[in-house]
Amino acid sequence: MTTDILDHSIPEIAARCARGEVSAEEITRAALDRIQSRNPALGAFLTVQGDTALAAARAVDAQRTRGEPLGPLAGVPIGLKDALCSADAPATAGSLVLTRKAPRDGSPERDPERGYRPPYDATVVARLRAAGAILPGKCNMDEFAMGSSNENSAFFPARNPWDSERTPGGSSGGSAVAVAAGMTPGALGSDTGGSIRQPAALTGVVGVKPTYGRVSRYGLIAFASSLDQIGPFAADVRGAARLLEVIAGHDPRDATSLPVAVDAYEAACGRDVAGLRIGVPEEYFAEGIEPGVDAAVRRALDGLRGLGCEVRPVHLPHTRHAVAAYYIVATAEASSNLARFDGVRFGLREDASQGDLRGMYGKTRGAGFGPEVKRRIMLGTYVLSAGYYDAYYLRAQKVRTLIQRDFDAAFRKVDLIAAPVSPTTAFRLGDRTDDPLAMYLADVYTLPASLAGLPALSVPCGLAPAPDAPTASATRSVISSLIDSAIAKAKALPIGLQLIAPALAEARLFTAAHAWEQISPVRGARAPSS
Repeated sequence: MTTDILDHSIPEIAARCARGEVSAEEITRAALDRIQSRNPALGAFLTVQGDTALAAARAVDAQRTRGEPLGPLAGVPIGLKDALCSADAPATAGSLVLTRKAPRDGSPERDPERGYRPPYDATVVARLRAAGAILPGKCNMDEFAMGSSNENSAFFPARNPWDSERTPGGSSGGSAVAVAAGMTPGALGSDTGGSIRQPAALTGVVGVKPTYGRVSRYGLIAFASSLDQIGPFAADVRGAARLLEVIAGHDPRDATSLPVAVDAYEAACGRDVAGLRIGVPEEYFAEGIEPGVDAAVRRALDGLRGLGCEVRPVHLPHTRHAVAAYYIVATAEASSNLARFDGVRFGLREDASQGDLRGMYGKTRGAGFGPEVKRRIMLGTYVLSAGYYDAYYLRAQKVRTLIQRDFDAAFRKVDLIAAPVSPTTAFRLGDRTDDPLAMYLADVYTLPASLAGLPALSVPCGLAPAPDAPTASATRSVISSLIDSAIAKAKALPIGLQLIAPALAEARLFTAAHAWEQISPVRGARAPSS
């Protein structure tokens, strides 16, 4: 069995499995083969559950043999971000604090296989299983979803398959790489401030952040509870729509879950977009955006205009405050959420001398948390402290309300908002690790929709040469120019178009993104490794 089946879309793989043209076991073995061959270089998966995945695949094949109806994801391998709990796999959230001690020297074990074992499935995991999906492993991530490059993983960074010296984005970088490198046709990630959309854009796949409350957070290891949302990655828009349709819906175990019926997202793909009003905020094309990104997004807008969409300017004046507001709200919530990781209930425990409880807390958290997590806990604790709550946290919440009102005003005039996902293409690993502010600014265009709780999607819209790729000089020989041109093309990096919709209007996102995808110059483009 070749691995070519994995290069088809999620709906096509499920259809071929249902027709018996290929077995779920063959599909799963193909995925496991790809993971084995590509993961060592790219670091997409932290753990692989091969035996469990094959057992699930055989169960799907047995269902088909008995003539029983199969689910919409039957036989389709789906990667899971390691912040999602599943009863048959470790969950580390990319952190040493959710691992056990090494048996040799008693230090925290840098082996995700020794991670915390949840006793239950997250709601989204249970829904994937019920739909017939195969779950081959847990994907790499920034520790507790705190990061924009996947370099904050406690184990190893994930690498962009378009250029392995560059970041795939974060925090759901491993999930994006799994899809971009063809290891699995789909994956789940979580998006707090852009952690699905940004890595989707940097790796050339489709990524969706649903409306806050559209997908249950039960079983997601929390970072910032008022912002976290689980969403899908897929190679194309229709595949992402099917994945979201499976995992969305009310869950009584999540108090923030919305009791609203799920729309037919996949059916929304293919609808006419003529007359759709698309707003373009000038605030998203500010200084600092790479010329290649600006040009690709504007070409995509021209393409949508050619399909009959009405493209008009809108204003989101409080966008400039989104980064500051987000990093106050998110760190405050992280400070509270991460207090549970203290060495008492699960994960790592570092014992202190003479049975000192406070000392045990300090040693456990000191050894288990990485620098970025410690930085955000300290910042969040500070802004919640007496004397600073009103000056920082309360003010940030007021700014959040103003950002929401900006979107409300814009959506009275337009149906969707279109903008870049990231101001740059994928940057080199290590370029921003010593500059936290520069790293935070990687999410400058994704944060506003997160603060407003709105659904947003990233769809590939172009390729641009890496900013430091060689360029041909007019004074050089023809042969040298051709060589440089080939190098620049080989190092071309993906660009994402961001579409933002009103709350619970995900179907509208899929309609517009699918329409663009059909005329996109990069439709079907794959990373060199895949």
